[in-house]
Amino acid sequence: MKVLWIYAHPEQRSLNAALRDEGMRALAEHGHEVRLSDLYAMGWDPVVDAGDFGHDRGERLVVTRASKHAYTSGGLSDDIAAEHGKLAWADTVVLQFPMWWAGMPAILKGWFDRVFVKGFAYGVTDPGAGGRTLRYGEGVLAGKRAMVVVTIGAREAAMGPRGINGELNALLFPLQHGTLWYSGMSVVEPLAVYGADRLGDADYKDSAARLRERLLALPTSDPIPFRYQNRGDYDDDHVLRSELAPGRTGLAVHDARTA
Repeated sequence: MKVLWIYAHPEQRSLNAALRDEGMRALAEHGHEVRLSDLYAMGWDPVVDAGDFGHDRGERLVVTRASKHAYTSGGLSDDIAAEHGKLAWADTVVLQFPMWWAGMPAILKGWFDRVFVKGFAYGVTDPGAGGRTLRYGEGVLAGKRAMVVVTIGAREAAMGPRGINGELNALLFPLQHGTLWYSGMSVVEPLAVYGADRLGDADYKDSAARLRERLLALPTSDPIPFRYQNRGDYDDDHVLRSELAPGRTGLAVHDARTA
């Protein structure tokens, strides 16, 4: 595997940093290549700006239009272009972060805002299929796999189907389905480390072992079977057809395992 590890935690002495080092070491020991984007260490700017696209600040900025023009003309800022190079190199992406306020840290959201520009991660069409838009399982990033590694302060039961914090995959839906799958990447089940602020030595060893096991199994792990947009499951309004998951609503219906 060629793994791009995108890491978002400000402290190099944290649980997250220790798990990152364990995971990257395990991959290297088994012959896999790893590149790291440590967003805090890089001083990553999470704010979209006209300068990202070489856009004249005196003119109105339409982000979609300006970003696509910059992408197709080679005019993106150097930091964005560097991340595109890493993504082009990688066949697998690991996203690691602590869950803060039911989502990812702002610096990681800002990485997506700036890196996943139009023409690269969305707004891609297929001229051979009537110009249909390639998204939700299709697109430039199709063929790559992704896995989320997330630390969570809550106990596991509180993140279950009836847990007060919400079920984990529902909280991760905007990232796993609305971002990664949208841009074409296959997404395997996330690895969560619960009770992160109270983890003892034995729990840490167990979490590190689970991480190593999941990473080494990534090439053959079954991805979450999200439904493809363009393979007949949705009507022309992009609404799931009534015969699929009949009577069901909510995020889970976009997982083909939902009957």
